[in-house]
Amino acid sequence: MKDQFYQYIQALQDTITSKLEEVDGLAKFQEDLWERPEGGGGRSRVIGNGKVFEKGGVNISAVHGPLPQSMQTYFGVQEADFFACGLSLVIHPKSPMVPTVHANWRYFEMYDKKGRLVDQWFGGGQDLTPYYLFDEDVIHFHTVSKKACDQHNPGFYKKYKAQCDSYFWNTHRDEARGVGGLFFDYCKATDGISMQDWYSFVTEVGNSFLETYVPIVEKRKELPYTKEQRNWQEIRRGRYVEFNLVHDKGTLFGLKTNGRIESILMSLPPHVQWVYDHHPEKGSEEERLVKVLKKPREWV
Repeated sequence: MKDQFYQYIQALQDTITSKLEEVDGLAKFQEDLWERPEGGGGRSRVIGNGKVFEKGGVNISAVHGPLPQSMQTYFGVQEADFFACGLSLVIHPKSPMVPTVHANWRYFEMYDKKGRLVDQWFGGGQDLTPYYLFDEDVIHFHTVSKKACDQHNPGFYKKYKAQCDSYFWNTHRDEARGVGGLFFDYCKATDGISMQDWYSFVTEVGNSFLETYVPIVEKRKELPYTKEQRNWQEIRRGRYVEFNLVHDKGTLFGLKTNGRIESILMSLPPHVQWVYDHHPEKGSEEERLVKVLKKPREWV
């Protein structure tokens, strides 16, 4: 399974970076191969200063070795080894009219002291973070995500949409990071669903990513915007940074397992503002976004 999924994410990285380069029309992804001293490594691809994309990364990794003590405590195990691979992407467009997007699809195995496989699971998801709210864009993103889920289980979309709303929640701000999508984790084999079934589901979602996002970018990338709207985008980006550094489990896992810092922190946007006690003007589009972020909505 680990070989099968790693081959998949290698191919998916190629597909996604090629399409995003085409959409941008100017910038190209720069590739960086790296190795982890404890075992494994990855292939990072980063784009920046493009016509459309200000900064973005589409990274894959496959790492293995002894599970660090901090993660043994987290998982409630002792002296375990692990293997983890996945694709993680974050795209920060230049225009505040185009939303930021994040996606991740991953696979994890754990072994006992004799090297026997004792646990395995999939995780992942995709979510959207707009700065100006175009309802039809959010509906499109959720509709495509739901379609991917429905191919496998009619209950998946509702469940994983709710988990996304719960996970990407800035508790210290009492608001969502964005308008959600899908979030699933610890997808393990049961009597009713095999690991191959989970593989089929996760790859279905991964294959749907470009369909969820690219049409939105194409529709909004040429819209005009003001300096004030750009300032608002940078203020909201601050909330994105807060979530990733305070709450995100993927960031924590990477730091706790001696992951590559540049790859872990590629999710952070290049230009951000923190304005003291900032509140959007009443009745404005900015206020409308904040109101939506205070209470998750059913989009489809």
